[in-house]
Amino acid sequence: MIDFRYHLVSIVAIFLALTVGIVLGTTMLQDPLLNTLKAETSDLREQSERLRTEKDVANRLNAGGGELISAYAEDMLADLLTDVDVVILESPGADKSTRDELIARIEQAGGEVPGQVVFTDKYIDTGQTTFVDELTEQLAEGMRLPKGGAYEKAGAELARAVLRHEQDDSTANNEDDTAGSEGASANDGGGDADTADETGEEAVSEFDADAVLAGFSEAGLLTVQGNVVEQGDIAVVLAPAQPFPTESRSSPKEHDTPTANAAMLALARAADDAAHGAVLVGGPTSIEPGGLVAQARAQEARYSTVDTAGSTSGNVVAALAVAAAEANRSGAYGIGEGVDGFLPDPLPEPKENTKGNSEGSGKEHNRYEGTGKKKRDATASAYAS
Repeated sequence: MIDFRYHLVSIVAIFLALTVGIVLGTTMLQDPLLNTLKAETSDLREQSERLRTEKDVANRLNAGGGELISAYAEDMLADLLTDVDVVILESPGADKSTRDELIARIEQAGGEVPGQVVFTDKYIDTGQTTFVDELTEQLAEGMRLPKGGAYEKAGAELARAVLRHEQDDSTANNEDDTAGSEGASANDGGGDADTADETGEEAVSEFDADAVLAGFSEAGLLTVQGNVVEQGDIAVVLAPAQPFPTESRSSPKEHDTPTANAAMLALARAADDAAHGAVLVGGPTSIEPGGLVAQARAQEARYSTVDTAGSTSGNVVAALAVAAAEANRSGAYGIGEGVDGFLPDPLPEPKENTKGNSEGSGKEHNRYEGTGKKKRDATASAYAS
């Protein structure tokens, strides 16, 4: 018969076994375990110190390189943008200091920045797409809008409002129309119907750039700084300091692409089509997943891209890219995957003073392939007939 003494002995034996196990574990196993942990900690500490030292060296080298670039930047950029007016199209969230430094480099190259157009969060809000489309149509008098979505139309209209046109084909008759009868319409794409004057010739509505910029500004889609109305020879689209957020914020994925990118990329394409070229400028964050420059390159954009803005050397490269684009050369410059090089090769040549010459300056919106440059489609955007 099992009595209380039996249970008591069993319990004592169990606790005794536990005590012996704990004693053995803390004596026999303690030293090897602690030694292993100490060794691993020491290795990690050494790796951390080594990486910190390498980072400090890299930072000092970068700082020295920046000082070297600054010392020779004036000679490198001299006269590259003589008589060239550059309009800055600034994405929401763009870094202001990067913009100011870029403007300084453009001016150092002899260029002028008459002003910038700063886009608001409302402009890239996909919930405002219908509103943007309707506003664009309302302000499109005197201009044939391209085919496509709201931002393709808005981008074309805004690019027309801030960039000069040596030959304004937005209101000109197409060849078939000019060969036709006197009553043929030359503006089918969105402006008011043309009316005939007393001589029977068409009176084509003029495009009102002031009204376009005022309309978008009053709608809270952008703000205008300086005098940009048809003042630019070329446009620089400044990417945001950090990639736009994706719509799936609750569970973002590495390959998610912000829908807001479409609005700014459409603007860059329109600026490239409307003038001598365009340059999309961003910092290293712009080539991270969802970055604006990364997506532009994935789409094999015809316009130039730079991913090193914000650093001394990167801002100089951006100015060089603008000069190359104004000379009808495009490329992908910086440190990202698939770039043509860190900077344009060959470097752009200094320009002579050409202002005051006749309107036919011989500049054409063509592209040619430079050394190491990937072939890009040079077909212009199709416009509604």
